[in-house]
Amino acid sequence: MAEPITVSITRTVDPHRAKEVAAWARAGQDLLSAAPGYLGSGWIRPDPASPEWHMLYRFADAESLDAWERSPERAWWVASALGMVEHSPEERRTGIEGWFDTPAAVEVVQDRPFTPPRWKQMVSIFLVFYPLSLTANWALSGFAGDWAMPLRVLLMVVLMTPIMTYVALPLVTRALRPWLQRH
Repeated sequence: MAEPITVSITRTVDPHRAKEVAAWARAGQDLLSAAPGYLGSGWIRPDPASPEWHMLYRFADAESLDAWERSPERAWWVASALGMVEHSPEERRTGIEGWFDTPAAVEVVQDRPFTPPRWKQMVSIFLVFYPLSLTANWALSGFAGDWAMPLRVLLMVVLMTPIMTYVALPLVTRALRPWLQRH
């Protein structure tokens, strides 16, 4: 027999957007309540000024929870909070202890890190690759200028790949982090 699963999530909320987040939370509960296997949910705030909001929701079994987590409704709901709510790791608890007692086991599920859109990744790589490629071509032209093209390209790739991977790209992505992570 399948055990019910309770998911516990803490969200950090911009206090200036509390009314919007409250509406967002109600919309999420409405979507949740229509999901097969849904057993209940609720939001808890330590106090009205707290930026932390805690949510618990419960499903009859792992399959029902998985269906909810993969649903387009949940994807839309979570995406609609970008800029208002910071998502944090989840805890999943099984059995009745998920609601009341200290659980026998807790599984912490880390959020996937935000991945910038591909066009921002492309710009970041271009900012590294173009000047590095120009510099390398200029530096190696006297040494390997008369080599056959496949050998020149091989030499460039062998020399530039570690420089880009371990030095140049980390520096540029660190410098561009605020822009890359802006939604």
